[in-house]
Amino acid sequence: MKFYGKYIYLICLSLYSIFSFAQGKQSNVIDEVVWIVGDDAILRSEVERHRLEFGNSLTGNPYCVIPEQLAIQKLFLHQAAIDSISVADTEISPWVEQEINEKILLAGSKEKLEEYMQMSMSQIREEYFEQFKNELTMRRMREKLTEDVKVTPAEVRRYFKDMPEDSLPLIPTQVEVQLLVQQPRIHQEEIDRVKNTLREYAERVNSGSTSFATLARLYSEDIASARQGGEMPYMGRGELDPGFANVAFSMTDPSKVSKIAQSEFGFHIIQLIDKRGDKIKCRHILKRPEILQQDIDTAMINLDSIAEQVRKERVTFEEAVLFASDDKDTRNNHGILSNTKEQTGERTTRFEMGELSAFSPELARVVNTMEIGEISKPFTMVNSKGKTVCAIVKLKNRINSHRASVSEDYQVLKKEVEKIKSEKIILDWIKEKQRTTYIRINPDWRDCEFQYPGWVK
Repeated sequence: MKFYGKYIYLICLSLYSIFSFAQGKQSNVIDEVVWIVGDDAILRSEVERHRLEFGNSLTGNPYCVIPEQLAIQKLFLHQAAIDSISVADTEISPWVEQEINEKILLAGSKEKLEEYMQMSMSQIREEYFEQFKNELTMRRMREKLTEDVKVTPAEVRRYFKDMPEDSLPLIPTQVEVQLLVQQPRIHQEEIDRVKNTLREYAERVNSGSTSFATLARLYSEDIASARQGGEMPYMGRGELDPGFANVAFSMTDPSKVSKIAQSEFGFHIIQLIDKRGDKIKCRHILKRPEILQQDIDTAMINLDSIAEQVRKERVTFEEAVLFASDDKDTRNNHGILSNTKEQTGERTTRFEMGELSAFSPELARVVNTMEIGEISKPFTMVNSKGKTVCAIVKLKNRINSHRASVSEDYQVLKKEVEKIKSEKIILDWIKEKQRTTYIRINPDWRDCEFQYPGWVK
């Protein structure tokens, strides 16, 4: 019965493709199924879209590489669903905003990005949201498969003992930076405008004229939850901003909308959905006050003056941070930015340039050309809360790229051996899934040297 179901699906999909073509929705080629993995199809249009997105960055035949990667993704996502592995929307949103900000900077403006991608900003966000959701879910699944990998010091020494120096891992350049951040002034009139807007939304919900979810989808600036009608997952008080949590946990009536809550992200109204033990599930609408260019300019002038005082040694950078920085995460640590490794939870003050770019592309671009001890000119950046801030940075240290040694870079070499053992586990897992999963490849798409042999049966 399951076998016939696959072919009924193929027939329906083919009829849909022909109908779409007749309606002018496809300009050149009728879409077709090129791979089937389990119950999921990979379409020619999907492969073409990825080919255009990656351009010339792919190594190998894109019509072989892309469908294989999509097939692997489907194997991981299917297993993740079985094992109830998921990623909260709140984890995805920062990645989406960071990616969009980088693309806007490259394109020159939001309008140019929309023109280039031929999508509205909301569609672009939807596109990246799904992409990052799948990537993070796959990462969690891989972590679960390899969570029991352990490596001893003896294994590390044995593995690298006789390895030629030029074969040892190359440690990328790392930097340590200190930040002084100032939030441009936000006028009371703008705060009042945002609050009045949120009050209007609340009145519309309380009067029954519009649902909270509809307003959240249309107007909330928290993209991750907006696409879910403002709905957030069950969260404990400690997982939420204190200002948000105080209001949310005081609510008892799901039919009412909260008073306005202020958090580090902006201003919110909240609707209770459910309480379960010490966790709460709610909807919210986030609005951020807009910052005027003149206030950004004022903050930049102020920072320029502070930087000059530091350069003239009238005050140290650390002292300037203590009395002038608005960033509470770094202010009490002499401005030093800390890097928490997502996969291991390890905390360090060192950033590889790629990691610094992931934290803030604007910051990475400034640091890239600096000398040790240098104080930058003022610049703007988007912080982890999604707010535009002004900053100056001091390059505290730069550790140039070098070949790893067991004595100086043991942790790096240990991770390298763990990676090798993990990759073996993943390879064996993929081989087993290839053997036990229904896979069908269009005959015209089989002539490939796949990374993981075993797809064609």
